[in-house]
Amino acid sequence: MYDVIHHTPISVRIGVLVIDKPLILWINEGLMVFFFLLVTLEIKREILEGHLARPAFAAFPAAAAVGGMALPGAIYAAVNWPDPAALRGWAIPTATDIVLALAVLSLLRARVTAEQRVFLTALAVLDDVGGIVIIAAFYTKEVSSPLLALAGIGAAVVFALGLFQVQRLAVYGVAGALLWLAVLDSGVNATITGVIVGAAVPLRTRDGRGSPLRNLETRLYPWVVLMVVPLFVFFNAGLRLTDVRGDVLVTPVGLGLVLALVVGKPVGIVGAAWAAARLGLAQRPQSLSWPQVVGVGMLGGIGFTVSLFLASLAFTGSALAGAAKLGILAGSSVSATLGLTVLRLASRRAPEAGGGRT
Repeated sequence: MYDVIHHTPISVRIGVLVIDKPLILWINEGLMVFFFLLVTLEIKREILEGHLARPAFAAFPAAAAVGGMALPGAIYAAVNWPDPAALRGWAIPTATDIVLALAVLSLLRARVTAEQRVFLTALAVLDDVGGIVIIAAFYTKEVSSPLLALAGIGAAVVFALGLFQVQRLAVYGVAGALLWLAVLDSGVNATITGVIVGAAVPLRTRDGRGSPLRNLETRLYPWVVLMVVPLFVFFNAGLRLTDVRGDVLVTPVGLGLVLALVVGKPVGIVGAAWAAARLGLAQRPQSLSWPQVVGVGMLGGIGFTVSLFLASLAFTGSALAGAAKLGILAGSSVSATLGLTVLRLASRRAPEAGGGRT
């Protein structure tokens, strides 16, 4: 029944335009657009007026994100090098699930500082945007030049709306929908539409009245967290109980993902961040200690949502998909446990509402 629902065809007709896709594609390349839209809005706001407004502070999580993508991918590739089919999954451990990682971090309650939250958010968002770039570069189908050119025009229109600081969100919605239609069958994954629209929406208007970006972010957040992410996970994390076995987990795909998430993520994140700070390319916030950076780096190994997305692209119709999903679930679970433990030991209590020491 799960497989039948998974591949149920859904058609939408608007005049002569007909879109006929299975349910899973409507979720993966339709609903997930809103996930990446929200992620892009968050990082844009932090860069323009938040904790990442200073270039030196922004460079710290940026360097960590690069290291946290490169090393896990290299570890997975090293374990699976002899198998070209398995090697297609090299990008799976490069992502961090921002929703689950922040949820785990929130379990520490008063021990969580703003710097830890911002560092993890920026790290996860940059990883996810990097995931979109990887998808566009390495997991595209046969590219349609006419549709890609049309999508380029649509993207230019969306950015023009932002440049002229158009305030009505409905205008971005219409332009984004037309852009999505052009990208959908162009060969490039349609989720990139969310990144383009999110980058275009202005933080402020010329008259200074209101913020289109904040308004859209506030409206999107509950829908993405309570509907988009759960639906995506339900339809992409389907794992047959017969595949939940130790011998499946120690296959090159499963083992490679566990090692990449549990070892590669924190080592890559901390190593790249330390090197950037040491070379003077980035600045670590004084209230963010290195043990806390290590703990956040371990939480970076929670791949889940975007990792499952990448696995669905890398192993479409392949028997390797089961091992990949099990490796993602196991690696993410271990990373969450280790990260929570390290942060609990390393973090000091944040100030209480009425005062107190940090």
